[in-house]
Amino acid sequence: MATTNDLKNGMVLKLDGGELWSVVEFQHVKPGKGGAFVRTKLKHVLTGKVVDKTFNAGVKVDVATVDKREMQYSYLDGDDLVFMDTETYDMIHVPRATVGDAANYMLENQIVTVAFSEGEPLYVELPASVELTIAHTEPGVQGDRSTGGTKPATLETGAEIKVPLFITTGERVKVDTRTGEYLGRA
Repeated sequence: MATTNDLKNGMVLKLDGGELWSVVEFQHVKPGKGGAFVRTKLKHVLTGKVVDKTFNAGVKVDVATVDKREMQYSYLDGDDLVFMDTETYDMIHVPRATVGDAANYMLENQIVTVAFSEGEPLYVELPASVELTIAHTEPGVQGDRSTGGTKPATLETGAEIKVPLFITTGERVKVDTRTGEYLGRA
């Protein structure tokens, strides 16, 4: 248990019957009239939904313990992705629904951060950008280069992104793992 005065960005709270919410930002407000309060922006850990919530100052909130561990992505096993703990070498199965879109940008043997709460995997955190190879894309047309247009390209992981017309099959590109956008050549 902590009070609203102890809130920090990134802290995970247990609210509304055990749901986990991460503090995105917070602000202590002390108006001229009335009591002080804390205005927060919270992000649901599992769904990603963002809400604004106001707490009275000094109110007790339940803080969840979230354990983040470095793990290596090993392989796909049916609907589960298998990760190996880099310290204990334990193999952990994480459902594809928990991994979400991060699975589109992961290669075997890649190091990622897996967050756990009470032994249950919550989410998988990738680096902000990864380098991947273009598995297939249509060739750009000579006259199209001046328009700055984009074309679809399939990555080696099977995910599809938009790339500039000058990118060809076999090139390595940097991809933003949060948005899936092309960032540049690797």
